Amino acid sequence: LLAEDNITNQQVALGILKRLGLRADIVANGAEAVHALETLPYDLVLMDVQMPEMDGLEATRRIRSPRSAVPNHRIPVIAMTAHTMTGDRERCLDAGMDDYVSKPVTPQALGEVLQKWLPAPDAKAA
Repeated sequence: LLAEDNITNQQVALGILKRLGLRADIVANGAEAVHALETLPYDLVLMDVQMPEMDGLEATRRIRSPRSAVPNHRIPVIAMTAHTMTGDRERCLDAGMDDYVSKPVTPQALGEVLQKWLPAPDAKAA
Protein backbone atom coordinates (compact mmCIF):
# COMPACT_ATOMS: atom_id res chain seq x y z
CA LEU A 1 0.00 0.00 0.00
CA LEU A 2 1.39 3.41 -0.97
CA ALA A 3 0.14 6.33 1.14
CA GLU A 4 1.25 9.49 -0.65
CA ASP A 5 -0.64 12.71 -1.41
CA ASN A 6 1.65 14.06 -4.14
CA ILE A 7 0.77 12.72 -7.60
CA THR A 8 4.32 13.05 -8.92
CA ASN A 9 5.70 11.13 -5.94
CA GLN A 10 2.99 8.49 -6.45
CA GLN A 11 4.06 8.00 -10.07
CA VAL A 12 7.76 7.82 -9.19
CA ALA A 13 7.16 5.23 -6.46
CA LEU A 14 4.82 3.17 -8.65
CA GLY A 15 7.38 3.21 -11.47
CA ILE A 16 10.11 1.94 -9.15
CA LEU A 17 7.80 -0.72 -7.71
CA LYS A 18 6.84 -1.87 -11.21
CA ARG A 19 10.51 -2.22 -12.20
CA LEU A 20 10.98 -4.32 -9.08
CA GLY A 21 8.10 -6.57 -10.16
CA LEU A 22 5.73 -5.26 -7.48
CA ARG A 23 2.39 -3.48 -7.52
CA ALA A 24 0.66 -1.21 -5.04
CA ASP A 25 -2.67 0.39 -4.30
CA ILE A 26 -2.51 4.15 -3.67
CA VAL A 27 -4.22 6.23 -1.02
CA ALA A 28 -3.82 9.99 -0.59
CA ASN A 29 -3.71 10.36 3.20
CA GLY A 30 -3.32 8.53 6.49
CA ALA A 31 -7.06 8.12 7.09
CA GLU A 32 -7.41 6.37 3.73
CA ALA A 33 -4.42 4.18 4.58
CA VAL A 34 -5.96 3.07 7.88
CA HIS A 35 -9.27 2.35 6.14
CA ALA A 36 -7.56 0.36 3.37
CA LEU A 37 -5.69 -1.72 5.95
CA GLU A 38 -8.97 -2.42 7.77
CA THR A 39 -10.49 -3.88 4.61
CA LEU A 40 -7.68 -5.55 2.62
CA PRO A 41 -4.57 -7.53 3.56
CA TYR A 42 -1.33 -5.89 2.44
CA ASP A 43 2.28 -7.01 2.83
CA LEU A 44 3.74 -3.58 3.59
CA VAL A 45 2.91 0.14 3.74
CA LEU A 46 5.02 2.90 2.20
CA MET A 47 3.85 5.87 4.25
CA ASP A 48 4.49 9.51 3.47
CA VAL A 49 4.92 11.42 6.71
CA GLN A 50 3.31 14.76 5.73
CA MET A 51 -0.19 14.34 4.28
CA PRO A 52 -3.48 16.22 4.62
CA GLU A 53 -6.31 15.04 6.85
CA MET A 54 -4.14 12.55 8.78
CA ASP A 55 -0.35 12.48 8.59
CA GLY A 56 1.71 9.30 8.38
CA LEU A 57 2.80 9.43 12.02
CA GLU A 58 -0.78 9.48 13.33
CA ALA A 59 -1.85 6.85 10.78
CA THR A 60 0.94 4.56 11.97
CA ARG A 61 -0.04 5.08 15.61
CA ARG A 62 -3.61 4.06 14.72
CA ILE A 63 -2.42 1.02 12.75
CA ARG A 64 -0.36 -0.09 15.75
CA SER A 65 -3.15 0.52 18.28
CA PRO A 66 -4.76 -2.67 19.58
CA ARG A 67 -8.05 -0.73 19.54
CA SER A 68 -7.94 -0.18 15.77
CA ALA A 69 -9.87 -2.36 13.33
CA VAL A 70 -6.68 -3.08 11.36
CA PRO A 71 -6.23 -6.88 11.56
CA ASN A 72 -2.41 -6.82 11.22
CA HIS A 73 -1.04 -4.33 13.74
CA ARG A 74 2.52 -5.45 12.95
CA ILE A 75 2.43 -4.81 9.19
CA PRO A 76 5.75 -3.24 8.15
CA VAL A 77 5.33 0.53 7.76
CA ILE A 78 8.13 2.31 5.92
CA ALA A 79 8.33 6.09 6.18
CA MET A 80 8.92 7.94 2.92
CA THR A 81 9.75 11.52 3.70
CA ALA A 82 11.67 14.56 2.57
CA HIS A 83 12.29 15.28 6.26
CA THR A 84 15.90 14.33 6.81
CA MET A 85 16.72 16.58 9.72
CA THR A 86 18.26 15.26 12.90
CA GLY A 87 15.55 13.50 14.88
CA ASP A 88 13.17 12.87 11.97
CA ARG A 89 14.09 9.19 11.68
CA GLU A 90 13.60 8.78 15.43
CA ARG A 91 10.17 10.49 15.28
CA CYS A 92 9.12 8.00 12.60
CA LEU A 93 10.39 5.02 14.58
CA ASP A 94 8.83 6.35 17.80
CA ALA A 95 5.45 6.53 16.01
CA GLY A 96 5.75 2.81 15.25
CA MET A 97 7.23 2.90 11.75
CA ASP A 98 9.69 0.11 11.01
CA ASP A 99 12.09 1.85 8.64
CA TYR A 100 12.74 5.07 6.78
CA VAL A 101 13.49 6.06 3.17
CA SER A 102 14.29 9.67 2.34
CA LYS A 103 12.89 11.50 -0.69
CA PRO A 104 13.63 11.75 -3.45
CA VAL A 105 13.34 7.96 -3.33
CA THR A 106 15.89 6.10 -5.43
CA PRO A 107 15.31 2.63 -6.91
CA GLN A 108 18.30 1.29 -4.97
CA ALA A 109 17.16 2.66 -1.59
CA LEU A 110 13.56 1.52 -2.07
CA GLY A 111 14.68 -1.89 -3.32
CA GLU A 112 16.90 -2.42 -0.29
CA VAL A 113 14.21 -1.51 2.22
CA LEU A 114 11.60 -3.64 0.44
CA GLN A 115 13.95 -6.63 0.33
CA LYS A 116 14.47 -6.23 4.07
CA TRP A 117 10.76 -6.03 4.99
CA LEU A 118 8.71 -7.85 2.37
CA PRO A 119 8.00 -11.54 2.88
CA ALA A 120 10.28 -13.73 0.77
CA PRO A 121 8.57 -15.17 -2.29
CA ASP A 122 7.82 -18.87 -2.06
CA ALA A 123 10.72 -20.93 -3.32
CA LYS A 124 9.72 -22.76 -6.49
CA ALA A 125 10.87 -26.34 -6.98
CA ALA A 126 13.05 -26.79 -10.05
